[in-house]
Amino acid sequence: MSHPAPLPADVLLEMCVDSVEAALAAQQGGAGRVELCADLLEGGITPSIGTISLACERLAIPVNVIIRPRGGDFVYSEAEFDAMRRDVAAAKGAGASGVVIGLLTPEGDVDLPRTRALIEAARPLTVTFHRAFDMARDPYAALEALLALGVDRLLTSGQEESALAGMDLIAELVRRAAGRLIVMPGGGVTPRNVGRILSATGAREVHVHIATLVDGPMRYRNPHCFMGGALRPAEFGRSVTTADDVRALRAAFG
Repeated sequence: MSHPAPLPADVLLEMCVDSVEAALAAQQGGAGRVELCADLLEGGITPSIGTISLACERLAIPVNVIIRPRGGDFVYSEAEFDAMRRDVAAAKGAGASGVVIGLLTPEGDVDLPRTRALIEAARPLTVTFHRAFDMARDPYAALEALLALGVDRLLTSGQEESALAGMDLIAELVRRAAGRLIVMPGGGVTPRNVGRILSATGAREVHVHIATLVDGPMRYRNPHCFMGGALRPAEFGRSVTTADDVRALRAAFG
């Protein structure tokens, strides 16, 4: 069986996590930063302020917090945008190192006024524009908009279902950005393909979510009641990130 080829140790591994326990496991396994979310089934939404503050208190590595009020598209109502501004302030006050945002217009362009407002509210924290970019109408126009706004980092799968499928666009984004912002591949990254993605794109940071479904502690289990909808995770299982999983991924970096 083939194994991942060693990669330079200076590549930064950002782990996408949905709990304080997962964040601590990511740190223990060798991650250089975490993106803290809730509800990864929806692609990640803003976690509770208690989760944010506890993660920032307990971790020694940077904690970036996603600012996304709901799942679905990235065109937000006035109320949703007001909530995002408050969430930026809350994350900043709780000690976050950065925020992760993504806002589009109905036409599929970067929402310039609102993105600028959130960046100004977040500073001096770092700002990552997340995979809302992958739904943008024109990736190169979107990149130029983010550069003009002063965004620090772009998370993208190259507008494909995975970073592996989107490697060509990611490589071109890296070339065009020319160090003015960090282009970070994410989406479907695994220990087996991370080397290929980084080698093909020239990226120096990578965003990964790894989790294993484990049995929960409930001994009594009501088989007639479910807390989710028709598409739901196992009621008595938990998706967890372990330090060993992160170490296995980190080992691919050499």
